Amino acid sequence: MAERLRFSARAAYRHLREADPVIGRLIDEKGPYAPRPSTDPYASLVRTILFQQLAGAAASAIQRRLYAMHGTEDRTPSPKQLLETTDEAYRSVGVSRQKAGYLRDLAQHVVDGELDFDHIDGWSDDEVSAHLTAVKGIGEWSAHMFLMFQLGRPDVLPVGDLGVRIGMGIAYGLDETPTAKEALVIGEPWHPYASVASWYMWRAAETFTPGDSL
Repeated sequence: MAERLRFSARAAYRHLREADPVIGRLIDEKGPYAPRPSTDPYASLVRTILFQQLAGAAASAIQRRLYAMHGTEDRTPSPKQLLETTDEAYRSVGVSRQKAGYLRDLAQHVVDGELDFDHIDGWSDDEVSAHLTAVKGIGEWSAHMFLMFQLGRPDVLPVGDLGVRIGMGIAYGLDETPTAKEALVIGEPWHPYASVASWYMWRAAETFTPGDSL
């Protein structure tokens, strides 16, 4: 059963249809907005780090191997387990040395109580981003994915995501994939439902949104 949205999809569709006929067409073609359900915040960040700069299928395979090494394929390793995993063990399942460092830093922040998952849902988008990006490997893109898919925020425009920009190029019939700066201009009419419109850009590009099941 799909998780209930934290905002009105009907209001989002109405605004986007009026603001941008291209999005209106995609809504008709691709069907309802259906982001993946949120999970445990820690698990969400582990997954986000693993999926950075990788195709969905490759990232999913690495995730399954890493999780299975610590128990089962469907259970996120604990912070203690991530901290104790050696570089060699990470490498054996396909996790790079750099990402191993990111996972350890995330785990250390959790162990030390420096990540406040109990109150984060009540913070603004900017406050959430600032809190998360204190972790190595959690940059703007990762914070945007967390805001969109973990917290269900309606107005995130992740112009740093290549899939979104490729979708823009396809949906608007552009000669070249727009730059991040150009994407900000294209997405300006989408506010305050930029998350929804961005999801349709992934659909237009026929790519998987970050975290989709494959």
